[in-house]
Amino acid sequence: MQINITGHHVDLTDALRDYVQEKLTKLERHFDHVTNVHVILTVEKQGQKAEATVHVSGQDLFAQNETQDMYASIDGLVDKLDRQIIKHKEKIGNHHQKSGGVKNMLTDEE
Repeated sequence: MQINITGHHVDLTDALRDYVQEKLTKLERHFDHVTNVHVILTVEKQGQKAEATVHVSGQDLFAQNETQDMYASIDGLVDKLDRQIIKHKEKIGNHHQKSGGVKNMLTDEE
C-alpha cells in the first residue's frame, strides 16, 4: 500500500507521518486490495481537518473528519474509512446461494 501525505498550512513532522502510517495499516487488516491512499491534513481557523482518498479494487473511497486536534481527526478518519472498506468488501463478496435454490429442491426430491 502506497501512502501519500500532504499538508496544507501545517508542518508534517516525522511523528505525524508515522502516526498516519501506523493508523492506515489498520485498513489492510480487513481488505488486502488497498493500492494507494492519499491523505491531506489541513489546519483551518476553526479546526484541524484530515481527509483521505483510498483506491481499492474497483472503487475510490473518500472520508474526512474535522476536530480541534489533528490526532483525533486522523483517528476519526481511519474509523470512517474502516467502515467503508468493510462495507465495500461485503458488496463484492459472493452473493450466490450455496444451497436451497429451486433447482436443488427439485433434484433432492427425486
